[in-house]
Amino acid sequence: MSDPVAASSGFLCTYMSNHPDTLVAYVRHAGKVKGLVESAKMTSIDTYQMTLAYVLKGGEKKEVSIKFDPPLAGYEEVKPRLLGMKLDAEESLGMVKRPPITTFELRREAFITLFAVTFLLYVTFSYSQPTSTIWNFGPWLRDTVGPTSMKLSWGIAIVFHSLEALYVASVCKRHSTGLVLGLKWTLATFFLGYPALRRLRALVHKARIDSIQKIH
Repeated sequence: MSDPVAASSGFLCTYMSNHPDTLVAYVRHAGKVKGLVESAKMTSIDTYQMTLAYVLKGGEKKEVSIKFDPPLAGYEEVKPRLLGMKLDAEESLGMVKRPPITTFELRREAFITLFAVTFLLYVTFSYSQPTSTIWNFGPWLRDTVGPTSMKLSWGIAIVFHSLEALYVASVCKRHSTGLVLGLKWTLATFFLGYPALRRLRALVHKARIDSIQKIH
């Protein structure tokens, strides 16, 4: 009889890659690894165990298998078991659940969105020049796509960026950024969208991983 958990191993490993701090907590607590773990990823999981590859401070790469006791009863038990293990690890490690975020930084990918927003502004508000120049490209493109498409483009951008900004504002509140820093992250997300949100999430994960190393 096939293992229902092993059959979904690829999906589960991909899903857990979005929770690097939890994986590090598994390695430290359930895997009983004493060194400073910089990163970890799940490489396989089945009814009886999960295997995690991890990197220690200094770059040394290792692997640990964590057995499920008792074995998982089926695929439906994966989520509650992993959640329970996460809570056990956080309690044992004295992990700070919501470490404060104190920095504001963006990566180059954010400027791709900035270019796209700037271009949309140019196409929307540019006006025809009396002579044929490159600056007439904006009005030409605006007339070509039509007013409906322009409104749709703005509508999609504003809705998605607003939702992302609201989410970021809640993250900033949970992680005690303070008013000024929180406003920076929220406005950056409103204007730049997902790249700013992604960078903030990366900083949150890093802060949580750092907190795992501090055993009280």
